[in-house]
Formats: sequence, structure tokens, C-alpha cells
Amino acid sequence: HLHVCVYAILVTLLDTRTVPGELKWAASPAEGGWEEVSIMDEKNIPIRTYQVCNVLEPNQNNWLRTDWIPRSGAQRVYVEVKFTLRDCNSLPGVTGTCKETFNLYYHESNEDRESYIKESSFIKVDTVAADESFTQVDVGDRIMKLNTEVRDVKVTTRKGFYLAFQDVGACIALVSVRVFYKTCPLTVRNLATFPDTITGADTSSLVEVRGSCVNQSEEREEPKMYCGADGEWLVPIGGCLCNPGYEERGGACKGKWCWLQQSYFSFVHS
Repeated sequence: HLHVCVYAILVTLLDTRTVPGELKWAASPAEGGWEEVSIMDEKNIPIRTYQVCNVLEPNQNNWLRTDWIPRSGAQRVYVEVKFTLRDCNSLPGVTGTCKETFNLYYHESNEDRESYIKESSFIKVDTVAADESFTQVDVGDRIMKLNTEVRDVKVTTRKGFYLAFQDVGACIALVSVRVFYKTCPLTVRNLATFPDTITGADTSSLVEVRGSCVNQSEEREEPKMYCGADGEWLVPIGGCLCNPGYEERGGACKGKWCWLQQSYFSFVHS
């Protein structure tokens, strides 16, 4: 692949750290499961988090569902979850009931007010485990062992989607949830302009994009590039040539005569 190094632009659809006030996501059961709590982040800014720690009773099934998230034309979204998780071995007497994972689900929908969604209509994305779990010692030392996990989800059938987090008996805090998609940024290549383009639905998909010639230029061969799944432009083909009397400078076609005049002008006045 010929890479054109222009980095992906990340477009945020949800970031719990920037939501003013309470999140008020739907928790099921309404009492005794996930609960919304305000905490201070590492910069001493208050953020809204969700916590649950039912590690003594078996068969936990606590669901937490986000509000409806419009996908804004995205076909694949990324879910970044930052969370802390308690090490089960550091909790006495919870053998067998304490878990160290949670499950992430999604549900596509055109409705921004689906109040009741059956668990069976959610599709599982993954079981998420912690790289680092914390112990009682860390709590005493106020050490936040923050885990960051990112999962991607194909969303192509409806106008938006809901995410859900299922707790099966962990001692966990969801510190922040961010949902974003990637685009290949506006760029000029071989005197052709390629627009900001949303990446495709699959991790291997290439979106073919036709470029348009910059001012004062003509097609030499149809300009094309491919927008890769990571938001990088790949495989530039073709391009444009400056019209007679113009020459390429800095990705544009500038008049030769103007350039000569400018040079002469600066020479005379230097």
C-alpha cells in the first residue's frame, strides 16, 4: 500500500467527561445495581461515573444503558471505556461470586426514546477484562489504576444506537465512556482535492474517493484515492496538471507571470 501520511480525524459522538450535569442513563434493576456517582478526576474536575460492587451475591445481572447516540453517517464506531476494577483476591469471602470482567452490548435503533429494550435485542460486542485491578492497599494510597479499553462496532442499519454495560458480579467503576468514529481528512494530492471522508463499515474496507482538480488545472488521469478503515488515505492514482501559463507551487497552480512580477518586485525593493 502506498500510504499518504495524513492522520485520521476522530469525531466524538459521546464523551461522558464533557456532559454537563447528570447522565441519567437507564439502569436495570433501578435500585441496587449500577449507580451514578460524582468523583474528581486526576485534574480535580468533577466527572459523572457509574459504579456497582455486588460481589457477595451470586448470579448478578445488572444492566446500564446509555442514551440514544446518533451515528451521524458513521458506519463503524469506536467505544473507549476507562474503568477501575477491584481485584477479587483482595476481597475476603467472595470466592465464586466475585468477577473481574463486564460485558459490552449495543442495539441499533431509529428511536431516540426507546424506554424499554429487551436484553435479548442487544448484540454482544465483547467481554471486557481489566489489565490492572486494584486492591485495598491501592484504595488506602488513593491510587487509581485506570484501564482503557477500546472496541469497535459496525453500525449501518439504523439512524443511531444504544450501548449497554452488563455487570455479572464485579466491583467496578466506569470512569468515562467516549464514542467516536474516524474520517480521512480533507487533503490535496497530485493537484486534486479529496474531501473529508467517513471510513467504511469493515475493518478492511477501502472507500474509493474521486478527487477534483484544483483551480487552473486539468485532469491528467482520473484522480482517485482510498480512505482506509483507520482514517488514512491510501493508494493515490492519477492526478491533475496545471493549465498553460500556470505552474505547481505548494499544491496549487499559480500564474507564472505573477510569480515573475513578485520576484522582480521583491528584488527591486530589497
